[in-house]
Amino acid sequence: MEAKKILSFLKEVAANNNREWFHAHRDLYDEVRQEWERGVGQALQRIITFDAEVANLQVKDCTYRFYRDTRFSPDKSPYKTHLGAYMCAKGKKALRGGYYIHLEPGHCLLAVGSYWLPTNILTACRNELMANEAEWLGCVESRSFKKYFGGPDDASWDSPQGFGLEKLKTCPAGFPRDYEHMKYLRLKDYCAWHHVDDAFFEGDGWLAEMERVFRAAKPMMDFMNRVIDDYE
Repeated sequence: MEAKKILSFLKEVAANNNREWFHAHRDLYDEVRQEWERGVGQALQRIITFDAEVANLQVKDCTYRFYRDTRFSPDKSPYKTHLGAYMCAKGKKALRGGYYIHLEPGHCLLAVGSYWLPTNILTACRNELMANEAEWLGCVESRSFKKYFGGPDDASWDSPQGFGLEKLKTCPAGFPRDYEHMKYLRLKDYCAWHHVDDAFFEGDGWLAEMERVFRAAKPMMDFMNRVIDDYE
């Protein structure tokens, strides 16, 4: 993938986020979009080799509009300053966990899992975690998972790595306050992310490392998808 070209364009958009500039550079955007979709196609084909559940997806099922929805936002900039693709067997809007790649100058990353889960599903996931504690710990405390994602600490989306974007401050209602692995019960999502440098996506070599990162988190995602799938 020509990541340098894509990231250079995104920097220009950030500096000139208006319709006049965009329309004057529409041909460049079309070239960037075509290159991005080629990269997403490469990622999808690589993921299919170790997760056949996403084999039904096409590139168009995984990418997002470049135009921002500004209806309820104080920021009226018309265009996004990043490109993202989410590869989930049940689609981009599903609750089920999937694989995400993100290109943004200074903020490129890989992510796996699910977020914004309703309370009833979170409760079911927590119960599953406690009922199968050894299996869960094997997923999230493995050497490979810790290497790429760390643990459920106070990391934010801007942190180099992390597990759990949002967390409760205390024990969730109805669960034992003295539970040994409370840090996992406090999670409000099961999203794990790993930042990469801007040069990561250049060429084709990134696909092998992407696979290693995604494979490290797949057992965690599969564990929770067993629960989430009962609700979709």
